[in-house]
Amino acid sequence: MNSTHPNNPELAATHSKAGNRSQTTRLRPNGNSNTDIHVLVVDGVSNLPPSANGAIVVVGANAAILATYFTAKAGARAAIHHDCGIGRDEAGVSGLLWAEQHGMAMVAVATNSARVGDGSDTFRRGVISRVNGLAALCGVNIGHTVAEAAELLKAAPWPHADVQAPVGGRSFSHGVLCIDSISIGTLEDEGLVEACGSHAGITAAPFALSFSPRLAFFNDAGFGAGRAAVACFPILDAEGIAATTVAAASARIGDGQSTLMQGIVSAVNETAFRLGVRVGETALVAARRVLERA
Repeated sequence: MNSTHPNNPELAATHSKAGNRSQTTRLRPNGNSNTDIHVLVVDGVSNLPPSANGAIVVVGANAAILATYFTAKAGARAAIHHDCGIGRDEAGVSGLLWAEQHGMAMVAVATNSARVGDGSDTFRRGVISRVNGLAALCGVNIGHTVAEAAELLKAAPWPHADVQAPVGGRSFSHGVLCIDSISIGTLEDEGLVEACGSHAGITAAPFALSFSPRLAFFNDAGFGAGRAAVACFPILDAEGIAATTVAAASARIGDGQSTLMQGIVSAVNETAFRLGVRVGETALVAARRVLERA
């Protein structure tokens, strides 16, 4: 679909399903006309389309390192992700430094300004909360709208990054499958208790449904606008899958091990409640209880 921002009707975006301001020294426009650089708006970073190559990618995913890697791998010129509450150790925006080290301009959107996992809403309503050095050189500042930032980021150098996947991503601990992204789950993981680093937004649902864990722990990403970070709960309830989130302040988003070992439960769906999972307990205690009853 095509969309425009009300404050900038000439800024178009394509959509694919799958603060104080300060003066900065700005980059000169790159060799291409800015009108040749498009803005791609997506809900998540898994299976980004070929049109991500060379684009300004606006995505509802977190700005942690793994999600940033997927955007860079797809060839993005620059990236606008969701800060997902920033959270413990500022993991929700940890990808900004990683992106800068790999030559990609990147910014993050405040969790309360737009719905997590919803690229269109991120584009329409998002307000910038964090900026890396390369994005700052393009003139992007905290407080800019996403539409403003996307236009400015067209001046960013295209990294053409040949990036290596981050280390880790999948392990077992205390009998629990720990995965840094729900997209890493496979059919062989059916019926397991799993702790993932993803938010529990609408984009998480198809991945969880594809392997049907007994109990899934997510990160609440600060819940954000419309509590979109737990939007998959009723979908998983309908299929009998227990789901819960841990507080972003308690565990690093994008880190399944941290979800299990440091997470404190912040929300549960009805199926998880029937399993005995309660808000305020640790993820590890809840996981052990469910495993003991299996």
